[in-house]
Amino acid sequence: MFHKLLIANRGEIALRILRSCRELGIRAVIAHSKVDAHSLPVRLADESICIGPADAPSSYLNIPSIIAAAEITDAEAIHPGYGFLSENSGFAEICQACRITFIGPPVEAIRLMGDKVQARESARRAGVPLLPGSRGALPDDETQVLAIADAVGYPVMLKAGAGGGGRGMRIVGSRDDLLQAVAMCRAEAVAAFGSGELYLEQLLEGARHIEVQVLGDKHGRLIHLGERDCSIQRRYQKLLEESPAPAISGKTRDGLAEAALALAGAINYENAGTIEFLVDEAGSFYFLEMNTRIQVEHPVTEMVTGIDLVREQIRIAAGEPLGYDQSAIRINGHAIECRVNAEDPVRFVPSPGTIHTWIPPGGFGVRVDSHCFPSYVVPPNYDSLLAKLIAHGRDRAEAIERMRRALGEFVVDGVKTTIPFHLRLLHDPAFVAGGFALPQLERSL
Repeated sequence: MFHKLLIANRGEIALRILRSCRELGIRAVIAHSKVDAHSLPVRLADESICIGPADAPSSYLNIPSIIAAAEITDAEAIHPGYGFLSENSGFAEICQACRITFIGPPVEAIRLMGDKVQARESARRAGVPLLPGSRGALPDDETQVLAIADAVGYPVMLKAGAGGGGRGMRIVGSRDDLLQAVAMCRAEAVAAFGSGELYLEQLLEGARHIEVQVLGDKHGRLIHLGERDCSIQRRYQKLLEESPAPAISGKTRDGLAEAALALAGAINYENAGTIEFLVDEAGSFYFLEMNTRIQVEHPVTEMVTGIDLVREQIRIAAGEPLGYDQSAIRINGHAIECRVNAEDPVRFVPSPGTIHTWIPPGGFGVRVDSHCFPSYVVPPNYDSLLAKLIAHGRDRAEAIERMRRALGEFVVDGVKTTIPFHLRLLHDPAFVAGGFALPQLERSL
């Protein structure tokens, strides 16, 4: 096991990793920006080191500074959390060259799954269902692009090959709009990711977004930990997640798990990863993408399985075996996670500022993952996530009731939050029913 680990992230995930390090007897170093110098993770860490000013490119995305911080503090490993450098294969490769363990999958897996075009091809070879779409990246020739879309059938979804976070994506409803949309997506993809590579696939309307959590060790053992439903989104950003997924059959659930393991096995995956799918009302499912890191929504899986995923990430990276197989995994009850962001709950625009009052909820079956406290200043420089509120119940109905109660107890003053939005959602009849007719968030908001 590692003696010292550097956490190259901030906020609630930095604190989450710090706690797992404490339980494993590992000294934790927090690498932080100047604006985060007085944050809770920094206060609680064994050591801390400043890696740059507030802007992310100069700090949390500054690879030389992070590597230097690890070397200065004699850290043997780096945990990147989620976001920032967590899926940067170049960073993982530099860690490897510097003999620093990257807490995550092998470089090859990150690179392969980070290229969405290659990821689709890997899924195809593994026998995982795909939506009709382009075979490889879209060519530059406009006539060929039109022919590909005609063969797929409208509407289609354009996506950036190196994309993520909803950027470089566009729905195209007709042939007349395609070429202009391709030009706009290419420009956005170049600006966001440095690559204008695009692909397209058939748009599956009214589908659920369901993902499967996998874990693999360095000894060839690969398991899944069930699925999560992440269908409640706005502009392709997740707002609420739950596990297990409602409204899918046991046959579909088993098929999703088998497909996820098939793809992970085909690329010799190690550590924690998530394979995402689109599922239609008939129960057919199609590969969407793979995230080669810990997910924001991982706590719902922890709550229904009892497995600490961050702890497992560290153990696997240290070379330890999982110590259990698929037959040991049991799904107990139901868990829901609400992302509490510092945002206007109607317009969803950021609301940075100073938190004057912070009273998180508690009680049986309630978990709050947060780095916030009274007088904490929410900076405008980063993601607006303040807390992840998780409620666990014996079944979905109890989890919903518990989440309603917890949201009602959550008091935050000084910045606007999305708590009112979640309360509206948790009382929406379509959401409560758990069927495919989910709330139309884009229309209602």
